[in-house]
Amino acid sequence: MRHDIQPNERAYSTKEVAEELNIATPTVRKYGQILERSGYEFFKNGTRRVFVQSDIEALQTIRDTDKPLEEIAVELVEQQDSRLTSGTTDVATNDTYDMPLEDPNKMRELLIYISQELAASREMNTQLANDMAEMKENVGRLRQDHHVISSGIGNSTQKMNKLIDQQQNQYEEMLEEEKQKNDQLQKEIENMRQEQQKVWRAQNDFNTRLEATVKERKSGLEKFFALLFRK
Repeated sequence: MRHDIQPNERAYSTKEVAEELNIATPTVRKYGQILERSGYEFFKNGTRRVFVQSDIEALQTIRDTDKPLEEIAVELVEQQDSRLTSGTTDVATNDTYDMPLEDPNKMRELLIYISQELAASREMNTQLANDMAEMKENVGRLRQDHHVISSGIGNSTQKMNKLIDQQQNQYEEMLEEEKQKNDQLQKEIENMRQEQQKVWRAQNDFNTRLEATVKERKSGLEKFFALLFRK
C-alpha cells in the first residue's frame, strides 16, 4: 500500500497526465497496465488511477525508453520499492497520516490535503462524466452511421431488385417477340412448302400429259410410216 504522497502534493487525472506527457489517454492507460502487471502501485479512486509526480516521471521513462516495455517496467517497480522503503517515505507517511491533531498547522495541512483529494475526486468525476457524454455521443453517432448504412443497403437492395425486375421483364418481352417471330417463320416455311408441293404436282401433271402426248404422236407416226411402206 502506497503512503508516499507528500503534503500539498498535486494529484493528476489520466487526461492531465496525457496532456503533460503529450501522449494519448489510451497510451497512459496502457503504460499504467504494464506497470501494474510488473507490481507497480498507483493511488486509486475506486477503480481509476490517481497519478502523482513520481508516477508521471515513471510514465515519461516508459515513453522515452528504447528498452522493451516489460523490462523497463520491472526497473521502475524496483525503484518504487526502494523509494517506499526509504527513510524519507516514513517521514512523509508520518507527516501525512500520523500528525497530531492538536497541532493547528498539522490540522491545516491535513485539511488542505483532504481538500485537494476532494478536488481531484471531483475533477475525476467531471472527467468521467465528460467521458460518458463523449461515449454517448460516439454511440449516437455510430447508431446514426448504422442507420445511414442500413438505409443505403436497403436502397441499394431496392434498386437492385427493381433492376432485376426490369431485366426480367425485358427478357420475357424479348422471349415473346422471338417466339412470335419463330411462329411467323414456321408459318411462312409451311406456306412455302405447300406452294412448292403445288408446283411439284403441277409439274408432274404437265410431265404426264406431255409424255402421253408424245406417245400418242409417236404411235400415229408409226402407223403412218407402216401404211406408207406397205404401199
